[in-house]
Amino acid sequence: MTSGSKSTTDVGGGHIGLVVTIIALVVIASFSGPRRALIVAACFTAWFVLALTVIHFKGGRGGEAVRRAYVATFGWGNYVTP
Repeated sequence: MTSGSKSTTDVGGGHIGLVVTIIALVVIASFSGPRRALIVAACFTAWFVLALTVIHFKGGRGGEAVRRAYVATFGWGNYVTP
């Protein structure tokens, strides 16, 4: 999990969460129309921007800050797989 003194963020669960979110958006769009899917997508985007802003204010910079915000938004994908 760590390489030297710098900690890296594990994004495996984030990828799973992103894929599940995209599948859910397609299902929502097919049953309820694109308007509701866009609302849900906007909520995930707002959560990502909020997480990135908080991480940036707490001292996170560059790619590591984006990875941490990505995991904060989609990291729940770790709980989808057994």
